[in-house]
Amino acid sequence: MTVRTRFAPSPTGLLHIGGARTALFNYLFARHHHGQFLLRIEDTDRARSTAAAAQVILDGLAWLGLETDEPPVFQSTRQARHAEVALQMLAAGTAFKCFLTAAELEQLREQARAAGHGLHIRSPWRERDPAEAPPGAPFAIRLRAPREGETVVDDLVQGQVRVANAELDDMIILRSDGTPTYLHAVVVDDHDMGITHVIRGDDHLTNTFRQLQVYQAMGWEPPRFAHIPLIHGADGAKLSKRHGAVSVLEFREQGFLPEAVCNYLLRLGWGHGDAEILSREAAIGLFDIDGVGRAPSRMDYAKLAHVNGVWLRAADDGRLTGEVLRRLADRPGLVFDDVAEQRVRALMPQLKERAKTLVELADAARFLLQPVPLPLEPKAAALLTAENRAMLGELAGALAATDFSVAALDAALRAYAERTGRKLGAVAQPLRAALTGSAASPGIEAVLAALGREEALARICSLAA
Repeated sequence: MTVRTRFAPSPTGLLHIGGARTALFNYLFARHHHGQFLLRIEDTDRARSTAAAAQVILDGLAWLGLETDEPPVFQSTRQARHAEVALQMLAAGTAFKCFLTAAELEQLREQARAAGHGLHIRSPWRERDPAEAPPGAPFAIRLRAPREGETVVDDLVQGQVRVANAELDDMIILRSDGTPTYLHAVVVDDHDMGITHVIRGDDHLTNTFRQLQVYQAMGWEPPRFAHIPLIHGADGAKLSKRHGAVSVLEFREQGFLPEAVCNYLLRLGWGHGDAEILSREAAIGLFDIDGVGRAPSRMDYAKLAHVNGVWLRAADDGRLTGEVLRRLADRPGLVFDDVAEQRVRALMPQLKERAKTLVELADAARFLLQPVPLPLEPKAAALLTAENRAMLGELAGALAATDFSVAALDAALRAYAERTGRKLGAVAQPLRAALTGSAASPGIEAVLAALGREEALARICSLAA
């Protein structure tokens, strides 16, 4: 058997971080078992589904690197097939025509509420002859669900879960306007797509009992189900905007790397020993459903930032340079040319050691693109006293005499500090303010070397007394 999993989001909003984890688990499970990972866009809710939302899903999956093995299936294109199966069930007697009017349905709902039966509808048309209906009356098609016994789900995460069939009603599978219901369409699509494992949030568990009855009615082999716990906020409540970013593309804009987000989501509800940082290859090699826990996971944004910092330090400097330049492109007053790009690239090994996100990295690199005179942060301006400005003039000469390598610059600064009886920090801090406009930066020798002789001396001399 070839394992085939699917991610099946509805295009009614952003790709939520919980959906991204579901997609990741499906992807890793399929890859681990040398199977196939598919995508189905469940856009049958035409009033709420949009092409823009579908594109957001596709963009999010592409950013995360979760490639599918076949083109996406759009559920709305398969309505004729959904109706065909409903009519097959009707012909086989596993479904029936229901001629209940809207008013009659509401009356049944009120009776069910009064009896404490929730919204379980018992349609009288289950046993009535359709010929009793008025000629041409509209009808829905309902599943003729079993009334006796139990429906059992042998879930790969939750274990064996049972529900009495008396608790389930005859759900509608085809509406009177000929459109399928979600629960019916999902079964038909999963069967036709050859899905062997359905991995989804445990909020779908109650749906599974109803869907299994459709499989049984059609005589189809159902897939194995794995219902994974949801992601909560740090306070244990359902994850929402008040906890922070919740959509995949928000995390992208906030400067997180896709490999870091995937790494963090992997460990959010799945575990394997003490390993924390796992490459995609390692994750594929290790991931299986038996490592997924039953308890809800809690989103920890500080932990995500830590993981992102680890991946940032390991990332290619050229890639990070491109990300930084892209993020700074809309900042006014910056110079973008090949020389400026070379400066960012040269200092990237030091810059990335101090950042946890691409946003922080871009902010730290901004000074490299600023023309003289540099804007000064208050702490930097305070360092540039008259005495220190005079010192900058002396430093310019000492530094100009070097070949501007990191080693030579370091030696020149130490020699100057020793010759003038100053501590090295007392020399480096005013120099840092002049070079960066800030009181914090990577090592001053690396900053000087990245700026280069001409630019560094121009910045120093612009503020020297």
